[in-house]
Amino acid sequence: MDIKIIKSNRKTLSLCVDDELCAVVKAPYFVSDKEINAFVSKNEAWLNNAVKRKKKQLNKYDISEDKKNELIKLAKEYLPKRVEYFSKIMNVKPTGVKITSAKKRFGSCSGKNSICFSYYLMLYPKEAVDYVVVHELAHIKHHNHSKEFYNFVSEFMPDFKQRERLLKSN
Repeated sequence: MDIKIIKSNRKTLSLCVDDELCAVVKAPYFVSDKEINAFVSKNEAWLNNAVKRKKKQLNKYDISEDKKNELIKLAKEYLPKRVEYFSKIMNVKPTGVKITSAKKRFGSCSGKNSICFSYYLMLYPKEAVDYVVVHELAHIKHHNHSKEFYNFVSEFMPDFKQRERLLKSN
């Protein structure tokens, strides 16, 4: 397996797998190649599982042009209505709603309270989709993932943890 080494002004070693299925080691400047190789060897089992998970994740979004267009249409019909519904009951107002082709995140909320959703979100159950809508709208009030943020989410969606698991299990 190819290994990319990125040295920077950091204190710890980390290991991940990129979209090209390469192992990426982030290391402090002072760590030797020998120490990096030992770190990779020690985490070989984790790395093999991470490669399998990444392959599965990348294949999940390998869809036909027709399916892509269907998801975009569905997202444009469904998501703005759900944003409108939940924003009223949560008493928050986004400055805009956009549909994107993001593959690494289902939704985002900008500092200016504009919300984006990936059309790939429409591959998931409606319960999971609604959780993402509530999650992003909650960022209008709390621009972080603090305890207060999750308390706010749970006011409107007490079962949010089960819904979040739907996103991770599919």
